[in-house]
Amino acid sequence: MQQQYLTIKEASLWATDYLRKTVTTSNISYLIQYGRISKVGRNGSTQISQTELEKYYRAIKHSRETDWKEKLGSDLNWNLSFDNLKESDTTKHVHRLHPYKGKFIPQLVEYFLDGHTDSFKKETFFKKGDIVLDPFCGSGTMLVQANELGMNAIGIDVSSFNAFISNCKISKYDTALLTENIDQITKKLYGKIQNSKIMDFDAALTDKLKQFNDKYFPVPEYKYKLIQNLIDEDKYGTEKEKEFLAVYEKLITDYKVELLKKNPQTFLKKWYIKNILNEINFVFKEIKSIKDANAKNILGLILSRTMRSCRATTHADLATLIEPVSRTYYCSKHGKVCKPIFSIMKWWQTYSRDTIKRLIEFETLKTNTNQYCLTGDSQTIDIFSALSKKHKDFAQTAQKQKISGIFSSPPYVGLIDYHEQHAYAYDLFGFKRKDALEIGSLCKGQNKEAQKSYVEGIAAVLNNCKQYLKKDYNVFLVANDKYNLYPQISEKAGMKIVNQFKRPVLNRTEKDKSAYSEIIFHLKER
Repeated sequence: MQQQYLTIKEASLWATDYLRKTVTTSNISYLIQYGRISKVGRNGSTQISQTELEKYYRAIKHSRETDWKEKLGSDLNWNLSFDNLKESDTTKHVHRLHPYKGKFIPQLVEYFLDGHTDSFKKETFFKKGDIVLDPFCGSGTMLVQANELGMNAIGIDVSSFNAFISNCKISKYDTALLTENIDQITKKLYGKIQNSKIMDFDAALTDKLKQFNDKYFPVPEYKYKLIQNLIDEDKYGTEKEKEFLAVYEKLITDYKVELLKKNPQTFLKKWYIKNILNEINFVFKEIKSIKDANAKNILGLILSRTMRSCRATTHADLATLIEPVSRTYYCSKHGKVCKPIFSIMKWWQTYSRDTIKRLIEFETLKTNTNQYCLTGDSQTIDIFSALSKKHKDFAQTAQKQKISGIFSSPPYVGLIDYHEQHAYAYDLFGFKRKDALEIGSLCKGQNKEAQKSYVEGIAAVLNNCKQYLKKDYNVFLVANDKYNLYPQISEKAGMKIVNQFKRPVLNRTEKDKSAYSEIIFHLKER
């Protein structure tokens, strides 16, 4: 049979029809760039084999659901995988204003909050105008989706920075004024750095690095060879990393560039090259001079997002910092030698543009409802009293109407330190840390004592929040309950588990891509 070849555009159309979901030309280009499929040059254009493309997609299409059900159980509800969605759908508009570990996707919230029913969700639990509570608000996903659905929502989080992220997402902005503020700060930052040695150094380093990578890590040939096991990545990568390091060290010496401080006393000085820190402080000073409170807050969030991308670490370790790195290194994520960042300008501009775009997009979907995230301990907080200090009208409505229920994803046992993941922001903005009040934090571990403490903590949250709920409330808690703690938690909270929805989690941010599931526990009064 004659081999059939497709252009990238033809391949995207074929794959869209085959998978019954949108596959863009960018998706096909990604497969080529990262060596998943090979390319050929035919008739002056890049083409790929339809047979090879079909083989790639068939393997994914067949194996994922089947393999995961074999590993995780046949009760896995694949309809809740949302595997028909692209990443841009699950990170739509303001949901990607700032990175955050451990958040659920908006479609999961929407599934349980909206008014539809299906073979799994046989009744509706909330309606427009209801008030929904998230006592572990995190980055505010539930608040945003409640707004989209015409519902009011209250969030609570012990982390000041988490509450800051959440409230930035649901605030109102004059985007024209915000754009003007961004342009002014960017212009001043450019004026500060345009004639500096660091920019000349960075330009020279970028040029040398491009020449080196083009020679030793050509795209997509190098990554395709890795996929085919034709190159020992560890050996070859280490060899080339050492080879380029001599070039890098000479440039550092020639331009007299200062790198990381020895024996740093703060997080900022440990993880940021001197020039980066100088630029961060410069932009922060400019932000503090902005008069409009909402504009000042969202500009601070843009700076925080920028800071996260500019830490002195490898790309592979960006989410889980290991050791500060201020030299060039072989990057397994990108399949080439990468460099540290020496100016925040690129990321500040990129995230500024992205933020404006996302705020405008969300503005077209917003409803005239109320959402607010309180900073406090959900185990003890007086919700209505605390809300009245921040949003008096909303508090009065909540006291009369009561809260219809909870949708939340509590922290898991010994998995994440929620304050530490944003330590850079706490250092810069001066937020007060309350690490000791975190339930299930990484530093507490996962032993029996930690599990007991976790049960007591989550149950205390539910017992405290219960007094603000309507009588016939619905509580939905998303958890990977590998220690089977939620039956104990529900009993201690005077609740009963009336249903469980087990779903696969397909797109985790962690490096571990193995089969993984979580359960949505539906609780009601016992």
